[in-house]
Amino acid sequence: MRALRLAACTLLALLTLLPRPAAAAPEGQMTWAVHISLAPTWFDPAETLGIITPFMVMYAMHDAMAKAMPGNPTAPSLAESWKVSPDGRVYDFTLRKGVKFHNGDTLTSEDVKFSFDRYKGASAKQIKDRVAAVETPDPLRVRFRLKSPWPDFMTFYTAASGAGWIVPKKYVEKVGDEGFKKAPIGAGPYRFVSFTPGVELVLEAFDQYWRKTPSVKRLVLKAIPDEATRLAALKRGEADVAYLIGGELALELQRSPGLTLKPVFPSQHWLVFADQWDPGSPWHDRRVRLAANHAVDRQAINQAVTLGFSKITGSIIPTSFDFYWQPPLYSYDPGKTRQLLAEAGYPKGFDAGDFWCDAGACVYAEPILNDLQAVGIKTRLRPLERAGFLRAYQDKKLKNIIHGLSGIFGNAATRIEPFVISGGAYAYGGYPDIDGLFKEQAGELDPKKRERLLHRIQQLIHDKAMVLPIWQLALLQGVGPRVAESGLGLIADYPWSAPYEDLKLKTK
Repeated sequence: MRALRLAACTLLALLTLLPRPAAAAPEGQMTWAVHISLAPTWFDPAETLGIITPFMVMYAMHDAMAKAMPGNPTAPSLAESWKVSPDGRVYDFTLRKGVKFHNGDTLTSEDVKFSFDRYKGASAKQIKDRVAAVETPDPLRVRFRLKSPWPDFMTFYTAASGAGWIVPKKYVEKVGDEGFKKAPIGAGPYRFVSFTPGVELVLEAFDQYWRKTPSVKRLVLKAIPDEATRLAALKRGEADVAYLIGGELALELQRSPGLTLKPVFPSQHWLVFADQWDPGSPWHDRRVRLAANHAVDRQAINQAVTLGFSKITGSIIPTSFDFYWQPPLYSYDPGKTRQLLAEAGYPKGFDAGDFWCDAGACVYAEPILNDLQAVGIKTRLRPLERAGFLRAYQDKKLKNIIHGLSGIFGNAATRIEPFVISGGAYAYGGYPDIDGLFKEQAGELDPKKRERLLHRIQQLIHDKAMVLPIWQLALLQGVGPRVAESGLGLIADYPWSAPYEDLKLKTK
């Protein structure tokens, strides 16, 4: 027996000395029919908005200290580990050794500090106001010192913002912010090749990516705003994945040989009553906001547009988020709507002005508009291309009704902050009782006490009828016959294909 064991150990030792087979070189091209026009601002993590759309590009070109990955909402990435001091004021990160940017520069703690300092996107003020200092003790260690304990630091830094997505300091300083958007360099699995505005973004596999070498050599994201044209491209084999196919076209996709319908549940949708803080606006009256909520037949729209896959939750917060509170659902009751409008002084309805939406959301906004029109709330749909819509929304330039949405990761607090709290990135006003409770929960380290405070905030949002919640949208995506792994649904509550390095084409 000893001789057998010795022989086995000798064989094992010899095998470990043999060179490992090299990873297969990336091959082929995967093409997406994307429902929006991509914007260069999404190439720079420093400008990340409070929505999930920019991550469609960021998961390919860039990498984060930690990020949502399959099976782990906060997976170690550029930071291989971190620890928190007992008083909750100090976060020490250890960086992964040998990580390379696409230009060959080695990623260090200076890049992490630089990326944080230049970050100006969603929740930038809230994060930076709470950080006393960012220290770089050595090239592989970064230390964040907070002014006071903040239980949501990791959630904001790694999930609900782009502050933890890292860019190369030397390169950005050399080319400037605008130069960076024209030729971005990151540490992600794919490097930038070319961008034709309104047409396509082309990316190529980065074979030095730390996690693994991607299987697919080239990714092409084609902007095809028209839904029928996206489906046609999928059918003809001009696209391998088509985003956002709904209604009758989704049924057609389901019935098409070789094509697969894939529902994912990434984002909450709601209507914002932007003028509710203006005493001269009908929306200032809670009864009018409540009337609008009872005017919308959410389930009928769900069946017509997303084949019944979307989830009617009654909230702007996904059911999977920590500290979620389930509000009562609004019934579809046009009679109650008319009664409330009459009580508020609008027995014949009123002109509600413009109804603003992202052009890609028209398919959801139009049936809601029709339901409002049916009870006398007259409004006009005003779609804008996504980048322009988000900028106007964030700059507080829109009025009347806004179709709000968000699919960014986080918890109930990180969702409430930009959309509900006074001064939030997309908040057109606020209420002192909600603001006070939010400030109280932000410093509360006891999870049970935080939960009670955040539940109370959500209850007040419902009681005040601050918004018209629609649903947790089921995005119906189409996948073509060449695809072995589309990446759709691998990361929970994430709408797009990812992680990109896990994508695979079928072998011939």
